[in-house]
Amino acid sequence: QVQVVESGGGLVQPGGSLRLSCAASGSISGRSFMAWSRQAPGKERELVASISPGDVVYYGASVKGRFTISRDNAKNTVYLQMNGLLPEDTAVYYCYADVPGQGRAWGQGTQVIVSS
Repeated sequence: QVQVVESGGGLVQPGGSLRLSCAASGSISGRSFMAWSRQAPGKERELVASISPGDVVYYGASVKGRFTISRDNAKNTVYLQMNGLLPEDTAVYYCYADVPGQGRAWGQGTQVIVSS
């Protein structure tokens, strides 16, 4: 019942920036735990960043200082501001929401390619 939709991916040069959006809709009451993960070909999926209902944030070591996660509670939307992008950031980025009583809902993914 809960739907998650990502947007904002694209092709950027090394050192560039992108802002990803993740909107959750459906039967949601209050804030949910939401997160971004990514997966590149030949690599396992990794957690990039997360934000709790109380706005406690987490960042993976490889993106600390470069990425920022934030939320718009009224829209059940989270954002991932990505600065100083590196070729190793190339991946499909997935958003998910952990909704109380409903489990985890994943988005379809948005592709980020960092290349010159």
